[in-house]
Amino acid sequence: MSAPETLAAKAPRRAGPFDWYRDINQQERRTFWSCKIGYGLDGMDTQMLSFVIPTLIALWGITSAEAGLIHTSTLLASALGGWIAGILSDRIGRVRTLQLTVLWFAFFTFLCGLAQNYEQLLIARTLMGFGFGGEWTAGAVLIGEVIRAKNRGKAVGMVQSGWALGWGLTALLYALLFSLLPPEDAWRGLFMLGILPAIFVIFVRRLVKDPEVYRETRAREVPSNPARFYEIFAPGILSTTLRASLLAAGAQGGYYAITFWLPTFLKTERGLSVLSTGGYLAMVIAGSYVGYVISAYLTDILGRKKNFVLFAAGSFTIVLLYTQMPVSNAVMLWLGFPLGFFASGIFSGMGAFLTELFPTRIRGSGQGFCYNSGRALAALFPLLIGLLSQHVPLSVAIGTFAAVSYGVVVLAALSLPETRGKELEAR
Repeated sequence: MSAPETLAAKAPRRAGPFDWYRDINQQERRTFWSCKIGYGLDGMDTQMLSFVIPTLIALWGITSAEAGLIHTSTLLASALGGWIAGILSDRIGRVRTLQLTVLWFAFFTFLCGLAQNYEQLLIARTLMGFGFGGEWTAGAVLIGEVIRAKNRGKAVGMVQSGWALGWGLTALLYALLFSLLPPEDAWRGLFMLGILPAIFVIFVRRLVKDPEVYRETRAREVPSNPARFYEIFAPGILSTTLRASLLAAGAQGGYYAITFWLPTFLKTERGLSVLSTGGYLAMVIAGSYVGYVISAYLTDILGRKKNFVLFAAGSFTIVLLYTQMPVSNAVMLWLGFPLGFFASGIFSGMGAFLTELFPTRIRGSGQGFCYNSGRALAALFPLLIGLLSQHVPLSVAIGTFAAVSYGVVVLAALSLPETRGKELEAR
């Protein structure tokens, strides 16, 4: 071997952005991909409703209020389902709970395609919400416990990015089915494809195991004193539970304020037509995915708290640009990217942060309650903005609730302990 070759062989390999993935073992990789795919399939099934609502309004004559009720009832059910899934993940295991929640939302998404009237669709979609919320909790706890501390933020955030991929897949399936079938059949076909995630459960059942820290905790647990979900309200942990719930409520409330009402404002008060184009949706989805990924890395580089503050500030800035600046169709199209980037990217750090805030024996219960009680509160924001807009301009109503939401994120984040690099213990 020549001298240059010897020097090259001894030179250290330059650190790359994906070194963390190369360093994890086979079981960790299987868990990573199972959670990422699960989030993607969850996003795919959940986003189907937004695509078919215009068709149902035309075919069934349902009102905007009835359409909104389906959305709200799904969110409220998902909040309850997420909390129950957290409790179950502490009782029966992370992997088994993930399997059950995926099967649940896949089955009821399929039933949505068989609905013969509005009432049946409302019931099926609401029941689907239990699984949709539960899958987030089970997946977040599972991946958070499996990945080691120094890479937890990146890994959990990359898992969260699966949501944007599932959203994009729904857009493609919608375009395909509605180009091949008449609308009265296409919307049913789209929902029926929601059964496909059930096949994924076979993969999870065969290849993924519960995290070692969870199994050690269960082995040490005294049978007469099992973990109780209400321990998250005990004096020593109650403050953390409340502040983490406010953090989740602020992030989700701001997201709903932006994504639910901004399109209506821009279309009705600004008269912008680009909202009905696929280009605008593609920009938002692309921005969402990039936001998830960048935030995943930043939450490990900057720390959990600073990352929340950064993305909260970015999200509120986007709201101001949309509501206060005279934007054209072209400008608004490009603003779709930072809209998705900040509004979605803020969630990348949520799973890792909530995982690190609670002890293993009640981690599922704590994470499930905080994220989903926040979702329940946030589900009211679209309604409250609508009520406020009857007295003030819609732009003011959106800006007010966005300011409150992201202000809560900043205050809650600053009040909680920084957990970057925290090792999880079997306790």
